[in-house]
Amino acid sequence: MKKQLLFALTVSVAVLFGSCKNLSDLDPNLFNCTPNPLETKAGKVEATVTGTFPEKYFKRNAVVTVTPVLKNADGYEVKGTPSVFQGEKVVGNDQTIAYKAGGNYSLDVSFDYVPELSVSELYLEFNVVDKKKNYDLKPVKVADGVNASSELAQKNFGDELGAVIIADKFVRDIMEMTEAEILFLIQQSVVRKSETTTDDIKALTQKIVEAKDALNKTVENLKVSAYASPDGSVDLNTSLAEKRQKETEKFLNAELKKIESPLQIETKFTPEDWEGFQKLMEESNIQDKQLILRVLSMYTDPEQREREIKNLSEAFKQIADEILPQLRRSQLQLTVKVTGKSDEEIAKYAKEDASKLDVEELLYAATLTNDLNEKAAIYQKAIDAYPSDIRTYNNLGVVKYQQDQIDEATSLFAKALEKDASNPDANFNAGLCALAKGDNDKAIEYFGKAAGTTGNLKNATGTCYVATGDYAKAKSSFAGVNSNNAALSQIMNKEYNAAKNTLASVEKPDATTAYLSAIVAARTNDKDGVYSNLKTAVGKDATYGPKASKDIEFSKFWDDATFQSIVK
Repeated sequence: MKKQLLFALTVSVAVLFGSCKNLSDLDPNLFNCTPNPLETKAGKVEATVTGTFPEKYFKRNAVVTVTPVLKNADGYEVKGTPSVFQGEKVVGNDQTIAYKAGGNYSLDVSFDYVPELSVSELYLEFNVVDKKKNYDLKPVKVADGVNASSELAQKNFGDELGAVIIADKFVRDIMEMTEAEILFLIQQSVVRKSETTTDDIKALTQKIVEAKDALNKTVENLKVSAYASPDGSVDLNTSLAEKRQKETEKFLNAELKKIESPLQIETKFTPEDWEGFQKLMEESNIQDKQLILRVLSMYTDPEQREREIKNLSEAFKQIADEILPQLRRSQLQLTVKVTGKSDEEIAKYAKEDASKLDVEELLYAATLTNDLNEKAAIYQKAIDAYPSDIRTYNNLGVVKYQQDQIDEATSLFAKALEKDASNPDANFNAGLCALAKGDNDKAIEYFGKAAGTTGNLKNATGTCYVATGDYAKAKSSFAGVNSNNAALSQIMNKEYNAAKNTLASVEKPDATTAYLSAIVAARTNDKDGVYSNLKTAVGKDATYGPKASKDIEFSKFWDDATFQSIVK
């Protein structure tokens, strides 16, 4: 009531002396700011201020410039875009305010957020030009403080949003398979001399010799599988397959004796090779192929199968000429284990002579050290030696990202994508760089191409939406994710129980986890929760103490002795 009376008297005096006195200072009750306190969103502090020039206040020849200003207690201030209003007799294009009726107006204010604005208040400054007079009115405070909780989103580094290394394919022990084949004449088991001098038999023998003489090679096994073709009686084919197995084993033992190899041979025989028959049929162009394959699927009895196929006389003649001879055989399989370089050797060559390492070994070498500078040096050598491999650029980019060298990382990920524009990991990493640089639209574009990445795509996408201020999309993107950023999106959506549960489920809680938990507690009037969580936050990161002492989230506690003891 007193304020209203005072305001009425102020206006009355202004009207009475309007023709000769300056415009009076404006009452704060004439203004409204939304939101209040101010909030950060997408790196901006934005608000809408509505105001009123009262009846018989605005002089007909006056021009009033209204400038929004954010100020903190340390004297730091940022001015926004001014708005100009003019009286009835002023010639111009600005909004005209009638003397008798007065007028309402609306100002959209926007500031780029910087940490200095975290403890600031929004004022409107008024400059009046009335004919030859130029003077300022008393500034009016229209908003108390800036809530900067959205800036707590973790945009780069750390476990939550780690860039992705594309893994090497280094395998220390490689199993080399060598196969050879000995063919037999129909109903015979003799190993013909012509079959013992084929290129594949020679190659198999040579592999055994090499393994015997090499320190890093070991023969794991030598297997013989003997077969008979699926024509004739089962009893005959059983006997024939067994004889072929024994004759093949005899031949191999003689060869092993020549090269002084003590290898033991694993043997088996299969009376009728229906599996091989089916495979060769599927690969053939034989007439009635599909009908024959259907016979195989319909019947399991070998004799019935043979009868049904022989009924297809034209087809069977082609089968007898082209398929069956390939099934009268012994299959030889040699497995040699090749042991690669030791970790010590690989690490040494990576430093001293990278030319002795292939790309897989070189990429693996980078995993043998935790020193980021050493990793970077190895990946650079990999780029120099294997410039066509996307992993070399991507992985060096990851190291640069981890070193907070975002521009270099961005360039390297771009080169990786030149090699393969669809690679999900490189797109994910490029998106993280864009996010770290504040280019949220570009980040979303990259993340849209990152399906299948091993990176935390849901978390990264959600974080991006937090950064753009689209908290609804952020919440959706974070579905099933327990992270600081996911909880922050829930806080901004005022879903405090959900945020509390998410924070309690963060796998590796840090200082930010505790600080966000303190914010949830403050917003839900949980004083003890504020104290306990702030203690944890400050204990893990002392910078959270001064931050909390000025954070409007905790304004209700600023004068509290316990609070002060925690944040001091």
